[in-house]
Amino acid sequence: MVLPARNTTLDDAPGLPSEQLGPKEPKPGLLLIFSVDSPRCDVLPLEDGEIELGRCEVAGVHLNDQRMSRRHARVRWTGGAWRVEDLDSRNGTWLDGVPLMGARAGADFRIVRTGWSVFLLLADVEPFRAGVSRTGGTILGATLARTWDAIDRAARLGATLHVAGESGTGKEHAARAFHALGPRRDGPFVPVNCAAIPAGLAERLLFGARKGAYSGAAADAEGYVQAARGGVLFLDEVAELDLGVQAKLLRTLEAKEVLPLGASRPVQVDFALVSATHKDLRAQVAAGKLRDDLFFRIARPSVRMPRLRERPEDVPWLVDAALRHAAAGARAEASAPPRAHASLIEACLLRAWPGNIRELTAEIRAAAQEAHLAGSSVVHDHHLSPSAGQLAFPGTPAVVSGSATGTAAKDAARAPRPAAEERPSRRAASWPAEEEIEAALRREQGNVTRAARALGMHRNQLRRWLARRAAGGDEEAEG
Repeated sequence: MVLPARNTTLDDAPGLPSEQLGPKEPKPGLLLIFSVDSPRCDVLPLEDGEIELGRCEVAGVHLNDQRMSRRHARVRWTGGAWRVEDLDSRNGTWLDGVPLMGARAGADFRIVRTGWSVFLLLADVEPFRAGVSRTGGTILGATLARTWDAIDRAARLGATLHVAGESGTGKEHAARAFHALGPRRDGPFVPVNCAAIPAGLAERLLFGARKGAYSGAAADAEGYVQAARGGVLFLDEVAELDLGVQAKLLRTLEAKEVLPLGASRPVQVDFALVSATHKDLRAQVAAGKLRDDLFFRIARPSVRMPRLRERPEDVPWLVDAALRHAAAGARAEASAPPRAHASLIEACLLRAWPGNIRELTAEIRAAAQEAHLAGSSVVHDHHLSPSAGQLAFPGTPAVVSGSATGTAAKDAARAPRPAAEERPSRRAASWPAEEEIEAALRREQGNVTRAARALGMHRNQLRRWLARRAAGGDEEAEG
């Protein structure tokens, strides 16, 4: 078992203090988020705009990756752009999922992989010095911690909160945090999915009913509102409620009393409300699906749950948690959970994940099963489904098939063309398919010589193919 690295905390703390994330002078650098087989959160600031990566101590961080060369790669930040150079390393450097040949420069690069280690390129590493924490089963990196700070303030100072965010971002986790951080933590937490309540049943399920109020009502029945007395009621997809039910909910919030179906007198109730939706509430009001008076009552304060692609520092931790859960649900003979390979982490970072954490968790579990069937205790990128995290939804950035990102593709289009003697000849028509070449490079971890041998090509041919893809000038070592 590899112990958490320096600056990495999994302490089940109730939250991350906002002082740790206060504004500071931006400091460009790298964030080590994965090494060998473990999630990390180690800041490597650039000194004088440059840093050299290798198997040694770098910026106070021990890089004990045996797949890294002693002098592996150099990273520079100049004029708002990155320049990443492979220093003739033995096992190569990958930049945004593309094998690096020589050096490349650009403003939009995000991910560097060297050996079994994965780094993020960040214009400011200061907010990430606080590391990663876990609270109530939620992994909090610097991005999500800011949201948790806002939830903490809302829980301590008020009785309502609206949580917006895409499907799968963890809105219920936010509601549970509101409950745990506020004065009603000892009361019940009652989650309700409004979209799943059958038509015609919402009123009696929410507000309860008296005996005889309807056919079959043989006894008094309390609703979700009464069940949340002294605690927190969480209404997910609140805009799905019928307009008449919305009016009654507003009355309940304003008067702090509920009138059960069939009752003649209201019942006093005291509860906090967290509402949530993946839709724009203002748009729902404009469409006539949400009462404007209810909107004004529940829309503030509000927080937005960040998309998974906005939380790259958390991805290795989420992958690790999914693999552990997959092992816990597997057969008893599995002695240890499967381990993630750096290529899997890189592949996850390069995908849009429109389904966010929910989709990532399901796909990682499926990848773990693929690895198990293949007899591997290490889950690689090729165990991940090609379609995982890449469904094209409106508003979702497109992700290029294979390992390259849209950024890498745009950069490739801008890159200089190979010299005349390097340009592909008509023999290129007989080369293997692009997908086959990419698969071979992934299997061989970017080693050109071994990939070329597996493809039945000369290594110079493969280098020319990579040059044609605008990867740069000189590639990894051949040993």
